[in-house]
Amino acid sequence: MQCYVCAQSGKETEALGICIVCGMGLCKDHAIREDVDLWEGGYPFPSKKAKKKLPRILCAECAEVLT
Repeated sequence: MQCYVCAQSGKETEALGICIVCGMGLCKDHAIREDVDLWEGGYPFPSKKAKKKLPRILCAECAEVLT
């Protein structure tokens, strides 16, 4: 699999990860590791923020939305 961001600019770079939100293949230069809030609780509510964050690999667009 190739990095989607690199492919848009005409480069062929091996993807090392996948954005957990949109599924975009990412190389080491475009993968962003973020600690994202995790919510827990019953259906439908109440839900509460977990004490710890969950590490995730994201693309730049999804990281902007989630952080």
